[in-house]
Amino acid sequence: MTTPPEGPTPLTDTTPPGDPDLGLVMGGGGARAAYQVGFLRYLARRFPDLKVPIVTGVSAGGINAALLASHHGSFSQAVKELVSLWERLTVEEVFRVDAPSLSWIGVRWVFQLLSGGVGGAVRVRGLVDTTPLRNYLSEVLHAVDGELTGIQYNLTLGRLKACALSTSSYTTGQSLTWIQGKDLHDWTRPQRRSQQTVLTVDHVMASAALPLFFPAVEIGDEYYGDGGVRLSAPLSPAIHLGAEKILAISTRYDRTAAEAQLPDVTGYPPPAQVLGVLLNSVFLDLLDQDALRTDRLNQLLKMVPPEQRGDLRPVQLLVLRPSIDLGRLANEFEPQLPKTFRFLTRGLGTKQTKSPDFLSMVLFQPDYIGRLIELGDSDAEARADEIDAFIRSGTASVPEDEPVQTA
Repeated sequence: MTTPPEGPTPLTDTTPPGDPDLGLVMGGGGARAAYQVGFLRYLARRFPDLKVPIVTGVSAGGINAALLASHHGSFSQAVKELVSLWERLTVEEVFRVDAPSLSWIGVRWVFQLLSGGVGGAVRVRGLVDTTPLRNYLSEVLHAVDGELTGIQYNLTLGRLKACALSTSSYTTGQSLTWIQGKDLHDWTRPQRRSQQTVLTVDHVMASAALPLFFPAVEIGDEYYGDGGVRLSAPLSPAIHLGAEKILAISTRYDRTAAEAQLPDVTGYPPPAQVLGVLLNSVFLDLLDQDALRTDRLNQLLKMVPPEQRGDLRPVQLLVLRPSIDLGRLANEFEPQLPKTFRFLTRGLGTKQTKSPDFLSMVLFQPDYIGRLIELGDSDAEARADEIDAFIRSGTASVPEDEPVQTA
């Protein structure tokens, strides 16, 4: 790891009275969420006492959201611990990768496929055992009997207004966003809704449970998995919770038109390529689509007098994204994976594609994670003026080129 640059002089007076509530939105992408941490590291260095009253996350971004919302210290201190969490993370801290464990799960999958459903019971719930991740999160989130007690602590102090973690119910097929905060109101939209609760490690685990790869998590009478599966409007939870300006951190590289036309594979696509396309559609593409809808709503609202907008309201939006393709970057670090796990991923064809997006989402390797953190930091530094202007903007009015959204 290289030492982060000193950067500009830190600003402490970043939340003047009457400033619009800032919402932080962090999407999914598995190990790619380390990129978000790099961006936050820059932000904490520049604005060490930044107030972020509304924090939302989905999938691995939900882990970042949970720590920020539950940490007892300042924004700078919370981010410092978040960086430490990711820098210490290894594949073994996320799921069991020893040969006996992976082999036993594989045998059980084969038996289940060949059994014809005899007995009616689900015998295996995921491709890997994520018990290590649960134990790790319980420790770093300082959970008490599973509860993230730091969230209520920050709500009581007034430093936090709301936190939201999105999940997908495999039982009903709906997207369910779990929310904890003050003076909240539940919302319902087609195939997505909210529910007030006391957030726990179970909610974090459910939000980050990659489909099929990680086992679903039982909460109440339903089983939940990764929140990105059915969350068609990733910006929506922050807006429902009252955010007036939103900082959204994507982990998707925005290819140029020419880059998008270049093939990633030659010949028939291997399973890894198909999985990558599917996972991108779940975790990475929806934020871009929601941002586009937001921009179009902004254009419409410009033509509507304020008194006729009803419950529509302006929301400033700034989306940050990687300057390089994180999938292609993963190729450089694949040889350092644990031998058995590397053997299995190569069997899926990760070496046959130039951009193994599937691999980039499960590559919880310290070297890869460290590179993502550095990249997020440097990308934020490159947009310092734009970020500074956005953070310091103290009015809810929306400039001509700023997007808006509805709740």
